[in-house]
Amino acid sequence: MHDLIPTLTGGLTAALILGYITHRMGLSPIVGYLLAGLVVGPNTPGFVANRELAEQLAEIGVILLMFGVGLHFHLKDLLAVRRIAIPGAVAQSIVATILGALAGWSVGYSWEAGVIFGLAISVASTVVLTRVLADNNDMHTPIGHIAVGWLVVEDLFTVIVLVLLPALFGEGATGFGGILIALVIAAIKLGALIGLTFVVGDRLIPLLLGRIAATRSRELFTLTVLVTALGIAVGSAKLFGVSMALGAFLAGMVVGRSEFSLRAATEALPMRDAFAVLFFVSVGMLFDPSALLASPLIVILTLGIVLIGKPLAAICLVLFLGYPVRVGLAVSLALAQIGEFSFILASVGKDLHIFNDQANNTLVAAAIVSISLNPLLYRLVNPIEAWASRQPRLWRWLNSRVVQPQADAGGTTKKVESSTDSRHRAVVAGYGPVGRTVSRLLRENGITPCIIEMNIETVRQLKKEGIDAIYGDAVHRDTLLSAGVDRAGTLILSVAGIPGTEDVIRQARDLNPGIKILVRSNYLREVPPLLLAGASEVSSGEGEVALSMAVTMLRDLGATPDQIDRERARVQDDLFSRIEAAVMSGTGDQTDVGPMAGAEVAAGSLETADDATMPS
Repeated sequence: MHDLIPTLTGGLTAALILGYITHRMGLSPIVGYLLAGLVVGPNTPGFVANRELAEQLAEIGVILLMFGVGLHFHLKDLLAVRRIAIPGAVAQSIVATILGALAGWSVGYSWEAGVIFGLAISVASTVVLTRVLADNNDMHTPIGHIAVGWLVVEDLFTVIVLVLLPALFGEGATGFGGILIALVIAAIKLGALIGLTFVVGDRLIPLLLGRIAATRSRELFTLTVLVTALGIAVGSAKLFGVSMALGAFLAGMVVGRSEFSLRAATEALPMRDAFAVLFFVSVGMLFDPSALLASPLIVILTLGIVLIGKPLAAICLVLFLGYPVRVGLAVSLALAQIGEFSFILASVGKDLHIFNDQANNTLVAAAIVSISLNPLLYRLVNPIEAWASRQPRLWRWLNSRVVQPQADAGGTTKKVESSTDSRHRAVVAGYGPVGRTVSRLLRENGITPCIIEMNIETVRQLKKEGIDAIYGDAVHRDTLLSAGVDRAGTLILSVAGIPGTEDVIRQARDLNPGIKILVRSNYLREVPPLLLAGASEVSSGEGEVALSMAVTMLRDLGATPDQIDRERARVQDDLFSRIEAAVMSGTGDQTDVGPMAGAEVAAGSLETADDATMPS
């Protein structure tokens, strides 16, 4: 525990510096994270981090990352890609295992060590694959679904292998009967885990999250999600003998099936990226540069299998199953690396006294090189596809088995999404009195609103009424995307004084530069900063009160309607000039605007877009 803070600080600092440098060089920050591990590792001079602590912190990152993947990967998605994921993952694993075993035997490994070595390089890194897909915006596309489904099958295959290895190579190996028993036990454990997770978890976890959400405590909700992810992950490993990553993935799928999935993804996993970075740092700490000089042949052979053999096997399988060239290229290149499961298999090999340090160093060297190159290789998907499309004979041959009409990731015909006019779509954040009134007016004028609301009971009631509603916080970009801000014509922030309102405006403007953003504020001093952030119009409650009181006084004094209108216009012109000056100065300084001047904002709202109109 004494080394925890220095290890965490040193590892993250080195990752930050080198990640930034590699990013500026046009490389993936992952390369910098791996180099950071080498810098703080025992094989270079200077500060040496505690490797065991780094590995434990990295395991948390893997758990949180897989939980996040599970949130967005529903069971129907896994079943949808079964036609390609199951045969593809199993066949590729077998091909890579045979090639790896042959490479090991060629440099003098025993046949047992060769088999384990082959198995170790057959499975890709979950962390790397999900990061590469996310960086290229392919995580939630058909390609991403196939790749993640493929990897899940690989993980399940590896779990079975981990169960079988002691029965095959351990001191108490019992032959064919022992292997059969081990397989049956592994199947029972996996079945029990999946059954408990989905049957029991589907009932208990949403109930628990609902009770916690009702408290309106952000901290309790975050803590509940983290406990769910870590608890199921650890329980899966301790009770069922599977990896914690697989348990976390299943936990994420359960939460993802509930109405709390979006809030869990946006609020409860703020540290997953930082812990995931520590995974790469911990891998870099294992690397001994002298291993490259001590055994260059096996390192070269291993890299050839990982970077060439595995992708070729994958793309052949994908094309044979009738999927387009782009899917084959993307999936095969995304899987051209090895990672955390490789080291788990290597550690089992060492426990069985089959693996030596040379084989372990070879795996680390291959992992570092393949992980470093993988983001760069993935960027070649478009250039390779473009080149192949310019070769008529090659292109026809590559697409000769593609199913017509072209199938998507689930093997189903692609659907053409209706291009609804953005002017007929709106997003309303908050469903209080203002939000309800605005939503009713929108629906009465043929505009479909999507409500963003933090009250789960309100969301449930809206869905019962057939109104599109999302449980989440508009401050988070993912919430805005799920609500369809990128496709909407108007965003209405109907609740005033919410922390982060300016960030919501900026993110919405970034997602949809042409969207009209109507914002409600409490005080006049809040108007200029909101306009500067990108709001189209700001309505101030303080101004509404000021104008209402002014109009009442004028009526009591016997003013005619024309006089009231002229006075209102005069006050509006006076206030608008002051607020416009504050906005044009870029400072948002509104200290000279008095309460009575607020009548201008009260009359309606400040408008910065000429074409911004509110349906009546």
